[in-house]
Amino acid sequence: MKSQLLLGAAMVAAMIAAPIDLIAQERAMQTTTLRAAPLPVEGRLPSFAGATTWLNSPPLTPEALRGKVVLVDFWTYTCINWQRTQPYVRAWAEKYKDQGLVVIGVHTPEFDFEMNVDNIRPALKMFRIEYPVAVDSGYGIWNAFNNQYWPAVYIADAEGRIRFHQFGEGQYERTEAVIRQLLQEAGYSGKGNDAVRVEARGSEVEADWDNLRSQENYLGRDRTEGFASPRGALVSKSRSYEVPKSLRLNHWALGGDWTVSAGAVVSDKSNGRIAYRFHARDLHLVMGPAARGSSVRFRVLVDGRPPGPAHGADVDEQGYGTVSEQRLYQLIRQQRPIEDRLFEIEFLDAGAEAFVFTFG
Repeated sequence: MKSQLLLGAAMVAAMIAAPIDLIAQERAMQTTTLRAAPLPVEGRLPSFAGATTWLNSPPLTPEALRGKVVLVDFWTYTCINWQRTQPYVRAWAEKYKDQGLVVIGVHTPEFDFEMNVDNIRPALKMFRIEYPVAVDSGYGIWNAFNNQYWPAVYIADAEGRIRFHQFGEGQYERTEAVIRQLLQEAGYSGKGNDAVRVEARGSEVEADWDNLRSQENYLGRDRTEGFASPRGALVSKSRSYEVPKSLRLNHWALGGDWTVSAGAVVSDKSNGRIAYRFHARDLHLVMGPAARGSSVRFRVLVDGRPPGPAHGADVDEQGYGTVSEQRLYQLIRQQRPIEDRLFEIEFLDAGAEAFVFTFG
């Protein structure tokens, strides 16, 4: 999601002609107006009783949080959209933790393997999450909020009333302004008007929206689009597949022996391939070893060649990497110009399970 500010010609001309100090005053007035804008009451902060366990904290309740401003962040660790918002949530938690803000991450899984707490714990370290996390594997908190999105942010005031929400990426300045406003309403300082400076790295870096022509695509039978292997997919049985000589943009294919299920594909023998024609700066694949505790070697190519400087964080310049846990792997990060590319991943060992491609 991107916000755009459209200015009329007269306003543009006036701003160009205005002295720099007047422009600064105008921006300050806009910031004050944004911070002081009335906020509706959207309901009460629901209970967190649906949590199956808590990480980084003992269990928390709305009653115990009274007097604090509470930011609730719904996430699941393989979600690329959440990963790109995390630098901001992390920075807000750090900046305002001594000013009356409590950040609570609610981890509600999309995939079955994300229900496993042993898979969630490494994500806390990977994304530098030190604030409390409620593990919501049964969707109890999700349903209490009537939530439908990853990521989703809800902010409650010191009286336990939800005053703001943000679904999806973007609106970071607006969200932080709301945090400061509610802190000030509660008698805290709000700690200045300067927005946080985020430290994004790897998959956390904002998408290259201007060059993004490929959308998220699941690989299992139920939700996939653009599957191009001849004869289609045979569900729940192993079969040999072929990659056609050419693929249209946003179409993909399997090569070698695979089993296609409702939600994933599993390589049954070594040298199984997935090919995908995409148009984006970044390409990610949520995948892992089908057997817990094992590992699978792989190699990626772009237009038939090693990725070189276009390699992602989880592969080297020759395209080699290893799948050892179930998570999102960043495989490609290109430099401009961005064009249609043919991506291929070959699993050198059997037993790789792939769930969804995402792009940025």
